[in-house]
Amino acid sequence: MTLPRRKSRPVKVGNLIIGGGAPVSVQTMVKASPDDINAIMAQINEAAELGCNLIRLAIPNRAALQPFAEVKRQSPLPLVADIHFNEHLAIGAIEAGADKVRINPGNMKDWEAITAVVKAAQQAGAAIRIGVNSGSIRPRKGEDNRDLATALSEDALYYLERIEAMGFDQIVVSLKASDAPTTIAANLAVAGKMDYPLHLGVTAAGPEEDSILKSAIGVGGLLAQGIGDTIRLSFTGSPAAEVRAGKELLRAVGLLRDRVEIISCPTCGRCQVDLQEMAAQAKARLAHIRKPLKVAVMGCEVNGPGEAAECDVGIAAGKGKYALFRDGKLLKTITETEALDVLCAEVEALAEKFDD
Repeated sequence: MTLPRRKSRPVKVGNLIIGGGAPVSVQTMVKASPDDINAIMAQINEAAELGCNLIRLAIPNRAALQPFAEVKRQSPLPLVADIHFNEHLAIGAIEAGADKVRINPGNMKDWEAITAVVKAAQQAGAAIRIGVNSGSIRPRKGEDNRDLATALSEDALYYLERIEAMGFDQIVVSLKASDAPTTIAANLAVAGKMDYPLHLGVTAAGPEEDSILKSAIGVGGLLAQGIGDTIRLSFTGSPAAEVRAGKELLRAVGLLRDRVEIISCPTCGRCQVDLQEMAAQAKARLAHIRKPLKVAVMGCEVNGPGEAAECDVGIAAGKGKYALFRDGKLLKTITETEALDVLCAEVEALAEKFDD
């Protein structure tokens, strides 16, 4: 099933197009010290090898601008400068070659300063991300009676309208909270009110195992509704881990089909084979195939034949034997000892003919 996607205008970030129907891109952020060029490049290169499309660096002070310029010279990925509070750092990053700057409206409220950043980006051909998050926008009791999702969406639209009025339209918008429901509500509130690309993420989502679950709901839930042009799964962990998780999320929601997908049942008392081991071996042996094929490894006769038949290739277990399916048709019955080899051979054969 192909998910319908929200229509958004294209924004150019280096050699990457965000929005405008382009594939959803995966981002991460460098975690190394801003002055350690070797460590920064190691993280960027690893992320690029894993399929990252865009990477962000914090610019906490003026001393970080010189290494940023050198990183920009070496980076295989478009580079985003992450700026808070200081417009001079944003302008300096743009002059150093930033493809995009992220500014946080909650931390940069002086409109003369913001105007200067917009003019610098306009002259350099850089994009701007209006990145609103709960840590800087959160309403204060007694001062602001809006709920958090409303505050995020209203403030993002306010800043967007004012920057757009300056004649600048190379804008990406993000609205992030540290919980999935608020993140979803805030993005839904703005998605139909403007056509700029949306960058999705759940901010400060915690350790990897917690963040993946929050992101699966918050980011995955929005993607499943066709909303989102670029994503970052941010957690307390390495940039490489964020990229892997982001790619897996796109695969899970059906927006990235770049390898073999293994379908296997959860098993129950009916299963009389070591299906966990069989599925793990099948996944490992077929990992090199870069074709969008669906392969079933099923454990019994209840749902097994049906699930296997719906896949490109599949096996369904019985007592000491397996039924082999291809393109919905039962090909033959094979023994348990030969099942894995036969399954992988069928997938290899189908992969070779995939583009014919």
